[in-house]
Amino acid sequence: MSTRLATGAALVLLVACARIEPPPGGPPDTAPPRLESIAPEPLAVVPGFDGEVEFRFSEVISEGTTANLGTGMGDLERLVVLSPTTRVPEVRWRRDRITVRPREGWRPNTVYRVELLPGVSDLRNNRGVEVGGVVTFSTGGPIPTDTLRGRAWDWTTGRPAIGALVEAALLPDTLVYRFVTDSAGGFAAGPLPPGTYHVTAALDPERDRRRTGREAFDSVSVAIAEADSLELWLFPHDTTAPRLAELAVADSMAIRLRFSQMLDPGQPLDSLSVSLRALPDSAPVAVRGVVTPAEFDSLARARAAAPADTAAAGDSIPRPVDTARVAADSARAAADSARKPAAAAPMPSRLPLSDRLVLRTEAPLVTGRSYVVEIRGIRNASGVAGNATGVIEVRAPERPAAPPGAPAVSPPSDSTAAPVKK
Repeated sequence: MSTRLATGAALVLLVACARIEPPPGGPPDTAPPRLESIAPEPLAVVPGFDGEVEFRFSEVISEGTTANLGTGMGDLERLVVLSPTTRVPEVRWRRDRITVRPREGWRPNTVYRVELLPGVSDLRNNRGVEVGGVVTFSTGGPIPTDTLRGRAWDWTTGRPAIGALVEAALLPDTLVYRFVTDSAGGFAAGPLPPGTYHVTAALDPERDRRRTGREAFDSVSVAIAEADSLELWLFPHDTTAPRLAELAVADSMAIRLRFSQMLDPGQPLDSLSVSLRALPDSAPVAVRGVVTPAEFDSLARARAAAPADTAAAGDSIPRPVDTARVAADSARAAADSARKPAAAAPMPSRLPLSDRLVLRTEAPLVTGRSYVVEIRGIRNASGVAGNATGVIEVRAPERPAAPPGAPAVSPPSDSTAAPVKK
């Protein structure tokens, strides 16, 4: 029995001695994996190529927690952009390598572009936020020299569209080259074959490198030789006219309007486009005009800054605000702001999108009455126009809550305010 125990102990000792482990107390590994090589060689011409594009790293990398099933949602699939193709490529993890090939196979006489985006991590979860690579090669024919450059903007927010999917379809063959915008919304993809491209940029919130048509997008057709500074403005393309989604009292002579969609910022709106009727008899109410929230706030600031000597002189006639001067001042301020250099990207060259307007009346609104608002020919950002109608009830302002222990205050006996409808 003792001989067996001694033999077992010796085997355990030998196994323990054969196990190689890092010495205890050493510094932790915090360095991300390094991309050491890409095959084929960049700008290579490989006729009849039937292998895999390979990205080799300095150490074993993580395959992620979500498998690559050809849906574009795998952890490694999200990092690979293969062109030209419209399908999710085959992306495989091979310990210290990532290999890529199109599911339909390599086409002859085609220029391919394979991009590995930053984000590969090692087994200790050290992520290479700047580790990425791209290779362009040809399966026959010379390597082109043209580059497609531009910038994509999220028109709804007025900010660069970071991580947006850009698809450039070479016409008339409709070979689709795909790229992803950088942290400034820019893209510079090349070399690409010469010709005319239909370029589409779309927000890609799921980062699956596929465009569904429901995302905000913009498109343009351009010859690649002239595509040095494309500007794409991404916004939702609605096929129905905007509706009034919310109405709220801004002050005694203004109503804030919120629509169901973003509006065309260049459409002209005046008092003839708007009607306001008081219920229940539908009596027309004079409308001064419709302005943007920024213009309304500018007018309010101008009224607040007006000299107070009018009231001191006992003049009961209010002085009209010079709206033309206020608008000109606002335009000059916007132009001065646009001329200032931006840190990351140039300022947008289009008017901002908004889903809000402010209706101004000629006379104060009556508390307790309801009004019907109609905007005729209102256009969304896609150019679809229609009439929008809504009803608002002007309620008396609520009294602020009394502090604990304060005596209750009764309303004056001669109050003529109409009761608030529940």
